[in-house]
Formats: sequence, C-alpha cells, structure tokens
Amino acid sequence: MVNIRPILFVLGLVLSKLALFMYPPTILALFNPGSGFVEFAKAVAITHLASFICLSFGRSAHFRLNVRDVFLVTTLVWVVCTVFAALPFVFINHISFTDAFFETMSGITTTGSTVLSGLDDMSHSILLWRSLLQWLGGIGFIVMGVAILPMLNVGGMRLFQTESSDWSDKSDPRVKNVAKSIVVVYASLTLACIIAYMFAGMNLFEAINHAFTTISTGGYSTSDGSMNHFSHSAQWLSTLFMFLGGLPFLLFVAVVKKKSFAALAKDAQVLGFFKLFMAASLAIAAWLVLHDHYHVMDALRVSMFNVVSVLTTTGFGLEDFTAWGTLTTVLFAFLLMMGACSGSTAGGIKVFRFQIANTLLKIQMMKLIHPSGVFVQRYNKRTVNDEIIRSVVAFSLTFFATILIIAAGLSALDLDAVTSLSGAITAVANVGPGMGSIIGPTGNFAPLPDAAKWMLSFGMLLGRLEILTILVLFLPAFWKR
Repeated sequence: MVNIRPILFVLGLVLSKLALFMYPPTILALFNPGSGFVEFAKAVAITHLASFICLSFGRSAHFRLNVRDVFLVTTLVWVVCTVFAALPFVFINHISFTDAFFETMSGITTTGSTVLSGLDDMSHSILLWRSLLQWLGGIGFIVMGVAILPMLNVGGMRLFQTESSDWSDKSDPRVKNVAKSIVVVYASLTLACIIAYMFAGMNLFEAINHAFTTISTGGYSTSDGSMNHFSHSAQWLSTLFMFLGGLPFLLFVAVVKKKSFAALAKDAQVLGFFKLFMAASLAIAAWLVLHDHYHVMDALRVSMFNVVSVLTTTGFGLEDFTAWGTLTTVLFAFLLMMGACSGSTAGGIKVFRFQIANTLLKIQMMKLIHPSGVFVQRYNKRTVNDEIIRSVVAFSLTFFATILIIAAGLSALDLDAVTSLSGAITAVANVGPGMGSIIGPTGNFAPLPDAAKWMLSFGMLLGRLEILTILVLFLPAFWKR
C-alpha cells in the first residue's frame, strides 16, 4: 500500500513553493491597475490554504517514501500543481476550467500549445505567470530526470544513473548538491538569455518572459506573432539558447566544475543531436533556396530556428513550415517526435534512444554474418545491459501506441486526420504547435472541443513523465500489498 501521509506532506511542500512563485505576477498586478491583483491574491490564498492542509495532515515524525510512493507522488505533483496554477487563468481571463487546465498543463510540461489569443494586449501579470510556469516546469523536469527517473528505471533512463541518482541515505547530500548545481546553471543561462535578448531589441519585460520560455524550451510568447514579432538578431539568439536548452544540464555542471568543454564535446548524445540539427537545417535551407527562392542567410535563419524549435520541443513560431511543401512537412513530422538530449528540458523520444536502437541494429546484422560471435553493446563507453534495452523498447512502443490511441480519440470527435495525428504527436512529444489549418504553427487550440483538450492534456502529462511512470499506476498490482 502507498504511504498517504508522506505523499500529502510532499504535495504540501510543493504547493507552498508554487504559491510563492505566484507572488511576482501578483506584485506586478498591484502596480498595474486592472491587471488582476485581487484575482491573483485570491489564487495565492487558496494555494497557501491547500498547502497548509496537506502539511498539517501529512506531517510525520518518520518520513519515508518507497519506490511505489515515488511513482504516485511524481504524477500527483504535476497534476495537483496544474489544478492550482490554473486558478489565475480562470479568475483573470474568465475562461473555462478546461481551457485553464489545458493552458496550465501545456505551460508546466513546457509543451507550449495555447488556447489564448490577443497576447499583445493581455495583462502583464498573466503573461509573466505563463512564462514562470514553463520555467518552473523545465527545471522540475531536469531534476526529476536526474534524480528520480533513473531510480525508477523508466524508459532506459538508468543509462544516465550516477551517484546523484542513488537515493540511499549515504548519497542524499550528493543529490541535493547536484540539484543545486543544476539550478545555478539553469538560472545563469536564463540571466544570460535575458541580457542577450535586451541587446537584440527586446524590452526588459519581453526579454524576461522569452528567456524563461527559451531556456525551458517551452515556447510561450508575449505576442501572437511569437518570434516573428522580434528582430532577426533576437531570432538567431533564440536559436542558440534553444539549442543550449536541449543539452544535458548535468554536462553543463561538469563543464563548470572542470572548466573544460570536453564533457560536452565528447558526449555521444550531444554529438548526435548536433549532427541531426545541422543536417536537417542545411537540408531545409537548401530546399528553401532552390524551391522558394529564399536568400541564403534568410533560409539558414528560418530553417535553423524552426528545426531547433521543433527538435528541442520548444514550439516558438517563425513562419509556417507546413507551407513550404510536402517534403519539409514530412521531415518536420519526424522531427516533432525526435526530441533533443536526455537530461535537458526537451520532450520527445530523445536522441539516445535512437542511438541505442542504431547500435542494436548493427549488432543484430553482425550476428547474421557471425552467428557464434559475441558482441557487447556500448554507449558513451558504457556497457548497455539487457535491462536498459528492454526499458528503451518498452518506452518506444508505448510512445507510439499512446500517439495512435490519442489520435484515434481525436478523430472520433470528428477532427480531421492531420489535426488528430499531429495534435497527438505534439502533445505526447511536448512540442507545442501541430500541423494543419487549426493547430498549425500559426493556429490555436481554442477551437478544439473540450474532450479533445482533456485528451491532449493527458497526452502532455504522459509525454513529460516518460509515459511508463503514469501507466504503471493503472496496473492492479500497483495497488496491492
């Protein structure tokens, strides 16, 4: 059985932190009449009250979470936070709870799909809250991917298990130190991005919001035009910082500690991500020059921006890539699922799983030639055991199965095939924009029926928590003693 009291205590702690992060937009609203100060204050009070109740009922002299509890509390934290973080949208934007939940789930999972429009004239407090949600969701997922998922052996994440992933009493300080180092790196990159954006012509408010959603690879903007609203230099800088957001943050910590870029330069996953990014960008740039007669530099700027935006599952918009022809549409459909590096803020399948599948394929082909041969599968100079391979295969199968099931559910609501399939992909891969006239890069998710928004919200949560973390909760054996 699960331990209710410790789980309540954890939820109380998380809600107390969520309430604290509501203070900046509340203060901003106080100094901007008509921006929703009373509504934000109400949301803060409700969240603080819920936190107090959870902490009161969950407080215990003996605090211990087993593996089963960690599975449950991981899912509950994201769901409960989404419910309370949705309150400002309900109170200020006067939208339905379904729309508010969708917007918040999209924000906190750093997906970037939105039901809101008229962003250019929206109150600054709610725009800041959207950006903060993505920034918090990004750092939350990084810490979870480093400390929790390897312990649960979800989707082959144990391949990246380090001493920091061992939750024994002996290594608790190491977990905290690694988490603190990641937060420092994350905050430092965010600050650097803010300064860079200001030099590129953004004002302070625009720079802060876009830095939050760039480093977290979330994709929310303060303008309906997304990054089309800003200068070319801002778009180049956005490409750079999105790429950095797609790299493993543990390696950033190693770079800082060793004062050497060797950890990044020699990592197989980073090299694979860089090669994929460059190959796809150059191929699409060549297509734009030859097919659509773009200037070379414009083709490079637009292609590199869109490729890294999709690969890192950021979802910033810069032109409608579905209007460039069938070839680029098919390529982007693949990139939508690909994802960047494990240990980053990006969603998707992740580069390392494709690399492991590639080495497994090579070994299988060698076995056809040498049936008696013994081949050891390695990744990043580490042996890949059967347990990791099984976990990668299980994740990959459930990833595609989840997309097909959600797409089938969306099509049952009379949505067209492109909207249904791309909507399912963009939700589970946490990308943001889909394809087609409704939810494409220049579209919006508001016209979708409520049932579709709930399906997509569940898909976003599944994708963010690596699917298996949630599916295990539906096993009858999970709830037995």
